[in-house]
Amino acid sequence: MTLKIISAAKVEFSGKVELVMLPGVEGLFTILENHASLISALTAGNIEYVENGKRNTIAIAGGIVDVDNNVVSVCLY
Repeated sequence: MTLKIISAAKVEFSGKVELVMLPGVEGLFTILENHASLISALTAGNIEYVENGKRNTIAIAGGIVDVDNNVVSVCLY
């Protein structure tokens, strides 16, 4: 699936990933390939994603996520 992490200043990340863990307002949740469509608010915490078997982390202050057709789009505050 494709992950896009975008802030007001720049594109923080864009690429193919195996999974994404996000800090939702109700707690951490994981997105895998073929996940159902959703929109959620994000709180301060870390976005973790696995790209080519390597786990990466980006600290965020908050934002929103949209998941649709194997594209995970994160807009950061």
